Amino acid sequence: MLEYKVSKYPHFCVVGLSYEKADAKTRGLFSLNHSQKSDLLQDARSQGFEGIMVVSTCNRTEVYGFCHSTQELIDLLCTHSKGSSSTFDSVGYAFRDELALQHVYGVAAGLYSQILGDFEIISQMKSAFQLSKKNKTSNAFLERLVNSLVQTSRKIKNQTQISSGITSVSFASVQYILDTVDQISSKNILLFGTGKIGRNTCENLVKHTKNKNITLINRTKTKAEEVAGKFNLTVKDFSELQAEIRKTDVLIVATGAQQPTITKELIHSNKELLILDLSIPQNVSEDVSNLHNVSLLHLDHLSKMTDETLERRKQCIPKVKDIIAEHKAEFYEWLHTRKFAPTIKALKEKLQGLAEDEIDFQSKQIENFDHEQADILQKRLVHKITRQFASHLRYANGSTEAGIGWIQRMFDLEEETLQEN
Repeated sequence: MLEYKVSKYPHFCVVGLSYEKADAKTRGLFSLNHSQKSDLLQDARSQGFEGIMVVSTCNRTEVYGFCHSTQELIDLLCTHSKGSSSTFDSVGYAFRDELALQHVYGVAAGLYSQILGDFEIISQMKSAFQLSKKNKTSNAFLERLVNSLVQTSRKIKNQTQISSGITSVSFASVQYILDTVDQISSKNILLFGTGKIGRNTCENLVKHTKNKNITLINRTKTKAEEVAGKFNLTVKDFSELQAEIRKTDVLIVATGAQQPTITKELIHSNKELLILDLSIPQNVSEDVSNLHNVSLLHLDHLSKMTDETLERRKQCIPKVKDIIAEHKAEFYEWLHTRKFAPTIKALKEKLQGLAEDEIDFQSKQIENFDHEQADILQKRLVHKITRQFASHLRYANGSTEAGIGWIQRMFDLEEETLQEN
């Protein structure tokens, strides 16, 4: 990547792990909450890294950025999570430069989602970039890349059917409830946790179950009240969690805690209870499944549900890849211009200097010389000339470096000036 002049580091890299090789428990070790992601970015900044971004969802945790080697990003991830380097080596992946970009576009397009075509990931990538900007670890490359990913995702949604049917864990959980719970509209449903997945699940519950007996609980009650207010649902205090579990038929857990929030000690009722754990790491203790009246499913099981539209979505993959190729080519065209951007900037400054010298000379020779008009004229001419050179370099068909060298020699552009630019 050095030739594109986008970073002082030689490689753009991606390291991470996902549901494909890492089970929920292992993903939980590398899962990062908001505070941990900020700490990682601050650490990266203090070490001089740039273009760093972190994505951590229920399906995957990934770190993107410029560095000398992928091991540097792996070390950052392990330092700020509960995962170890040896565990990462057994389930993780690491990509560099072209392969890294190919992977990122595939993730953003929903091709690597646990449910094919799940587009929740693109909003999570946008949030990750905003956090990167806030912590001052973003750069022009990362901003341009994320914009390209968003455009790619939008075009795929508009021009393909890959997002038809069940395309998110939150919707899959509601579909499972509809398929397995009789008379769901009259059952008591308790949703514990109103983060991103919790909010999406709540919306799908209201839309598809026609159930009015939905209760929300969140550690921060005001957040639950914000969600409940949109749908006129009941909100209870966190202190009432055990009492509400006793009354409910379906418990959906979507909290973001690092330790289990639902244990056997909270469940005293003998009535049939379905628990869906949509959290990473798992927030329902595994021994809860030993209770005779409890059916416990984690999001990994929900994501493996048979979806009758899956084959139809698979047929969209070639079209999706065509759209990715189109936007990736545009991104590389922008990258290509970065090769000669310093030369064009230096050329523009050189021409402006020559023009200003000439204007100064002519103003002393011509009576009533119009400085304002001359300044407008020189700026327009310099802009047109540099634009012509930029256009030639952009479509130089592999001879860009030769063209850059020719311009540098012809206009005597100093190496120091080019490096400063």
